Amino acid sequence: MAFSFKTETFQELTEYALQKAKSLGATDCAVDISEGVGQSVSVRMGKVETIEHTRDKSFGVSLFVGKKRGNASSSDFSKPAIDATIQAALDIAKYTAADRFAGLPEVEELSRRHRDLELYYPWKISTAKAVEKALAMEQAAFDVSPKIRNSDGANVSVETGHFWAANSRGFKGGYPYSRHSLSVSPIAQAGRSKDSPMQRDFWYSSERNPKNLEKPKSIGTIAASRAIARLGSKPLTTRKCPVIFEAPIASSLISHFVGAVSGSSLYRKTSFLLNSLGKPVWAPHITLKEDPFIPGAHGSSPFDEEGVKVKPRTVVKKGVVEGYFLSTYSARKLKMQSTGNAGGTHNLILSSSRTTQGGLQALLKQMGTGLLVTELMGQGVNGVTGDYSRGVFGYWVENGVIVHPVEEVTIAGNLKDMLANVVAIADDAQWRGSKHNGSILIESMTVAGN
Repeated sequence: MAFSFKTETFQELTEYALQKAKSLGATDCAVDISEGVGQSVSVRMGKVETIEHTRDKSFGVSLFVGKKRGNASSSDFSKPAIDATIQAALDIAKYTAADRFAGLPEVEELSRRHRDLELYYPWKISTAKAVEKALAMEQAAFDVSPKIRNSDGANVSVETGHFWAANSRGFKGGYPYSRHSLSVSPIAQAGRSKDSPMQRDFWYSSERNPKNLEKPKSIGTIAASRAIARLGSKPLTTRKCPVIFEAPIASSLISHFVGAVSGSSLYRKTSFLLNSLGKPVWAPHITLKEDPFIPGAHGSSPFDEEGVKVKPRTVVKKGVVEGYFLSTYSARKLKMQSTGNAGGTHNLILSSSRTTQGGLQALLKQMGTGLLVTELMGQGVNGVTGDYSRGVFGYWVENGVIVHPVEEVTIAGNLKDMLANVVAIADDAQWRGSKHNGSILIESMTVAGN
């Protein structure tokens, strides 16, 4: 799955586009050009379900006429098509209102030297070999127990791409990248009758370098074990108790915090953490760092989407907010500086000075009696007030030991209280996307059941 275009071609086309935009009347301009290639194979119940090969490309232009902005894009890289795309963006700019905060980043904010972060590992796997891996994953799940009676399927995904971006203030940069993943979703059933309760769970592995992916057998075994553990679930009566968010879903708490201290939420005043800079928000033993320069990590990048410099920083120190997540536009609205987060966050690493050694089992013992949450359902999170209410699946724990699985319950609280009342984090940290965190124990939440 080789690329159809060379980086040199992308560089030439972006230079051409910038000159053309200027000649047609743009006062400033940013362009990007990209190409992506992928393969996805899915199987179910030992048979191939889908084989997909994708190849896409895009040219995008964002230009300014004074403080008026226009955007347009095309999948045609011919010069006449690029000319037409630029003209379309100019036509749009004519009819948009001027915005004094609009514009490209300042010259001094732009990245000039871009380090290689080892983000590109092409996976030369044939379709037949991908099918073989998917079948092996699913079979490994079936091999765990006769209780695994069905499957939602297994998937092998291969993705590579490259891009080049440039703007009229001197920024130029781009790089190739890759993302590969394996996943499987088995279904467990306690009895042999059709009416016996069923439970589904899944497991996956996602890496830029295919050599770092978990083995298909391991993924299948973990997914099946998780599905079987869910059998025999029952509801709880309503109560207040401690709650543990298992590591893979605990990253959602970081996401809610990020959303609340991101520029658009702050300048629109739609955040429960307005004016939180310099104030305690998390428990005092919590630190959150952002590091864009971890080689091979999903959230790594030498610059943000606007070409602004990025750097490692501490966002939360001893519970106190030390930084927001700002693009150029949101920074100007807030009379601050861009933090290099146009396009999103980079690698976020949550840690605690009270890390519980011994993984999830040790954290269960520390909690004693309470609820372990392993799946979140629904979207009941209010970013304006911080009110939190979501359906969950999990396990009831007594004296540090799992007693039985739990379903048909909702956990509720307020994110301000939840973040401030993190009791401990286990040392079972893992990467899920661009976030690295262990399981999180929260002092108390309302568990609504029967």
